[in-house]
Amino acid sequence: MDGGSSLNILYASTLNKMGIPRSSMRPSKALFYGIVPGKEAIPLRHIRLNVTFGQSDNFWKEPLTFEVVDFPGVYHDLLGWPCFTKFMVVSNYTYLKLKMPSPNGVITIEGGFE
Repeated sequence: MDGGSSLNILYASTLNKMGIPRSSMRPSKALFYGIVPGKEAIPLRHIRLNVTFGQSDNFWKEPLTFEVVDFPGVYHDLLGWPCFTKFMVVSNYTYLKLKMPSPNGVITIEGGFE
């Protein structure tokens, strides 16, 4: 998760691994900087996918729009402030934790340094 990013980004390789056909994507007009050093990045298209945080007894699910890019990355996707806003996320980068409200209490997502 990248609270400084104004986009949710999904890599085309991840989309392929998920088995989602490219025909599900829609045209995109986004042009963005800062992902590929020194160059502008142009997404292939964008796609709207449901994202779920939590466990079966305590979860929150919302649709998010992702800009689909076709260049290599070390992650499967990047979730930016559109995700943080929709899920009302509070982040603590020191402890690699994200917290968000849900109907059955607080959902805590823990990261790792690996």
